[in-house]
Amino acid sequence: MRSATQRASGVSVSTAAAYNSTIPTTGSGIVYAPVANYAPKTTSYSSTHSPTDSASYQRTYANYPAVYGYGSSSTPIPRTTSVPGQAPPDWNYAKASHSPESYVLDPEAAGARATPAYAEPRKSSQRRPSNRDEFDGPHQLLDRPPPIAQEAQESDLPRLPVTLHAQEQDEILARVNERLSRCAFDFIAKYQFPIPLEPDKRPVRVPADREWTEWVYLLKRLATKRRIPARVLYNGQIKQFITVLENSLEMRHAAKHQSRPLKDDRNVLQLISAGIQVTKILKDAAAMQYLDALYVQTEQLIQTRAYSR
Repeated sequence: MRSATQRASGVSVSTAAAYNSTIPTTGSGIVYAPVANYAPKTTSYSSTHSPTDSASYQRTYANYPAVYGYGSSSTPIPRTTSVPGQAPPDWNYAKASHSPESYVLDPEAAGARATPAYAEPRKSSQRRPSNRDEFDGPHQLLDRPPPIAQEAQESDLPRLPVTLHAQEQDEILARVNERLSRCAFDFIAKYQFPIPLEPDKRPVRVPADREWTEWVYLLKRLATKRRIPARVLYNGQIKQFITVLENSLEMRHAAKHQSRPLKDDRNVLQLISAGIQVTKILKDAAAMQYLDALYVQTEQLIQTRAYSR
């Protein structure tokens, strides 16, 4: 704007050149004071002062995207122009300290207070696993038997009769093992149950391609995977199937390891009986008749030798 004196003199000062020109001090009876040359005023900032530190800046730009960590936005926006005399900010630290992923919830803090991820982690006490079981908790102990009963229990065991020779026992148990393997082979072939192929074993073509322990393992796996329906077993005894199979496992061990001590007559008959239960639950009438006849024959042989002594 022009002052009243300038408007009266008719001097135009609409441009910046008018400020730099010399206004005459004489003429028209009015004396003008010399006007100093105009120059734009520049402001420099020291290294200890930033324009963003002022209260007016905070009020004005509080809702704008954050610059140097100020504002409400959590993601800083880099500035292309830096303030003279001020070191550029460390944007790597700003991104790490203000990103949403850098905050974790501290479960031990009240109100789930958020703490930066770069903070020093707290040392939490971890409970070591112990070997305690139900027997280390509340339990009871039975009264000891009287001394007379203990002496009777600790006396020499009675000798059970052994009338069969080692060769006869091996032959009987081998016949049971062979017949059980054939029974399992026919059962799997009849109902077309799958046999997994193994690289270290040849495909099954005859019952002798697998030992009885391997047939037991295969039948147990088929039962646990629910591949064997209950209707194909005797009286649908799917729950007793695995127990019956496991009772016959000693058959293969007794037939293979011939260097073991002789079995008593009752144990030999028990192994034959376990094989009969397997053929029964698999509903193999021919195998059941074969093992039943072997049981009767073995029992008669045992009785004949017992009477002859």
